[in-house]
Amino acid sequence: MRILITNDDGYQAKGIKVLADIMKKFGDVTVIAPKHHQSGMSMAVSFGFKQIAHKDLGNGWHYLDATPASCVKFGLNTMFLDNFPDVVVSGINHGSNAASAICYSGTLGAAAEAALNGIPAIGVSLCTLHPDADFGAIEKYFGDIFTKLMADYPENRGVYYNVNFPYIPADQIKGVRIGIQGLGRWIKEFTEWDTDYYAKYGISPEMLGQKSNPTIEEGEELYMLVGEFEDDPRNPKNADHRLVEEGYISVVAHNIDRTDYKETERLNTIF
Repeated sequence: MRILITNDDGYQAKGIKVLADIMKKFGDVTVIAPKHHQSGMSMAVSFGFKQIAHKDLGNGWHYLDATPASCVKFGLNTMFLDNFPDVVVSGINHGSNAASAICYSGTLGAAAEAALNGIPAIGVSLCTLHPDADFGAIEKYFGDIFTKLMADYPENRGVYYNVNFPYIPADQIKGVRIGIQGLGRWIKEFTEWDTDYYAKYGISPEMLGQKSNPTIEEGEELYMLVGEFEDDPRNPKNADHRLVEEGYISVVAHNIDRTDYKETERLNTIF
C-alpha cells in the first residue's frame, strides 16, 4: 500500500511523526507536509504564480511551503504522477476538528483534496492544542479504525472520513461511535494580540511561522482569532463533538459533494 501523509501543523509537529510511525506497518509512507503551521486553510491552495519552496528531507519526508491541500496536489503532480497513492491520511491534528471546525480545517481540506481526485482519505485529530501531547490513545486504536475503514471503502467518489479522538488516557476511551457533523459556531473570535495566550498551550508565535514582536505600520492594531465554541441545542446525541466530550472516538463520513439534495427537490417544485 502506498500511503501519502500530510497535516496542517507543519512537518515538525509531533502528531505527524506519530502518524507516520503508525502507518509504516500498513505500507510505504511518503510525508509531504507544510513548512509552517497552516491551520484554518481548509482547501485553500497556494497559487497565483507564487514561488513555492520544496525540500526533500530524506527517508520519504518532504516539506512544501504551502497549504495542506497544496501538499496533496504537489504529491499527485510529482512523485505520484503516474501512480496515485492508495490512501491519503492527514494529521494527527493538534486540536479538535469536530463540528463547525470541519469548515475551516486544513487537515480535512487535505483529505478533501485527495477525495476530489478519487483517492481514499482520512483526517485524524486529537482534541488538545499542546505541541507535546500524549498520542497514546491514537497509537492504540487508530490502526484498527484504519483497517476497518479501508477494508470496505465505498466506491462512490468523494467520500472521506473525519476521525476525532478525545484527549484522555487510552484506557479511558469508551469506544468508537459513528457520528454526524455537529452544529455550532465560534463567538468572541477576535481578541487583542497576546503572546501569553500562546504560552499557556506551550506554543510560541515562531512555531506558527510568526514573530513574537512583529513590525506594524503606524495606526495598526494587532488582533488574533481565537474565540469560544457555542454549541447548538439542536444537536443530536451523535453529533461528533458531543461524542468526543463523552469519551468516544468519533468517526464521521464526509463528502466533497456539498449539494443539499432535499433543498434541490424543494426548489424543483418552485421553478
